[in-house]
Amino acid sequence: MHNSNSRSIPLVRTILLIILIGLNLRPSMAAIGPLVEAIRHDVSLSFTQLSLLTTLPVLAMGLGCFASALLAKRIGFNSVITLALVSIALSDALHWFGFGYTGLWVAALGAGIGIAFIQAALPAVIKQAAGEKTPMVMGFYIASIMGGAALASAITPVVSDYIGWQNALALWGLLALAGLVGWVMRRQVLPAPSQNNSVSIAFSAMARQPRFWSLAIFFGLGTAGYTCLLAWIPPTFIHLGWSETQAGLALSWLTAIEVMAGLTFPILAQQMKDRRPVLLLVLLLSVAGFLLLGLMPKTMAWLATALLGLGIGGLFPLSLIITMDHSDDPVLAGQLTAWVQGIGYLIASLAPIAAGLIKDLLGGFEQAWLMFGVIFIGLIVMSLRFDQSKAPQQLRFS
Repeated sequence: MHNSNSRSIPLVRTILLIILIGLNLRPSMAAIGPLVEAIRHDVSLSFTQLSLLTTLPVLAMGLGCFASALLAKRIGFNSVITLALVSIALSDALHWFGFGYTGLWVAALGAGIGIAFIQAALPAVIKQAAGEKTPMVMGFYIASIMGGAALASAITPVVSDYIGWQNALALWGLLALAGLVGWVMRRQVLPAPSQNNSVSIAFSAMARQPRFWSLAIFFGLGTAGYTCLLAWIPPTFIHLGWSETQAGLALSWLTAIEVMAGLTFPILAQQMKDRRPVLLLVLLLSVAGFLLLGLMPKTMAWLATALLGLGIGGLFPLSLIITMDHSDDPVLAGQLTAWVQGIGYLIASLAPIAAGLIKDLLGGFEQAWLMFGVIFIGLIVMSLRFDQSKAPQQLRFS
């Protein structure tokens, strides 16, 4: 009994540290949506230009995943995560200086790079520390990411009323600073996976695998739905006559449900040899949510966002879990996950700007949400191929 308790203590500490780090991976983007009108009042911007504040960090997240994989070989996973938290903290702090659109642009890029480094490096560290409990720990990790988005979307517009939108955005740098302190003081709670006994795969070799592209496109299109919700849910409801605070609460409601889904569905998937039934469920929930949001946004707002919270909240961690299922080696699984996220985020980076263009051209977001309903029906077809029991045999390297 004593031994069981002593083994569980490091895992609990690991989860707490991962939660603290994960909370920093969305406020830089989620805080922008509820402040759209305040930002547009001070900095004259179209919705297409505003969409770049979400597109740029997602684009940086894609490119940063490639840089992170190379950097990890040189300085190690621990140093990569330290550097990433510094980048997020400094990027958030930049808002204090009020450099207008240029400052917003630079801060978005800096935060996106930091987020990318963590998202590329941390899954390998989690797989090393958690072993067979990786899906459960990944659930806490993804839930904390979405929890950070919920906090940012709810708190930022309220704080902005008192100290201004620039200072409200800058305050999130303090959370990144707390994450940095926790990470530096971790005392080997999260041991980094060793590169010595692992297979190192170049991207050129990975790119020759059809399964790699299936995973990357699946992750990219799923994440595109998530990033558009993060960027455009508040403006969608503001356009329908809601206040900024109400619109921010709608995003908080959605992300709060995402947190619960992010915890529940990975644990459910861990109990199943075949992940596909759970994957199919979250995709069906997402399709229903997008269709309701596109067809009946006024009358079905809360139901649509609840369904999307369940669907997207479950899809994000499951996309990473099915990717990590393709290798038992933590370093190889980490490399695969980094490359999949790199391509996926490059795909997803196009979605917010596409939705912004639709808004500028057609005057509403309904068409964009219907488009995602169709895209997610396509993901249902793709998901039928992801048989976890055969996953390790579907990537072969010579």
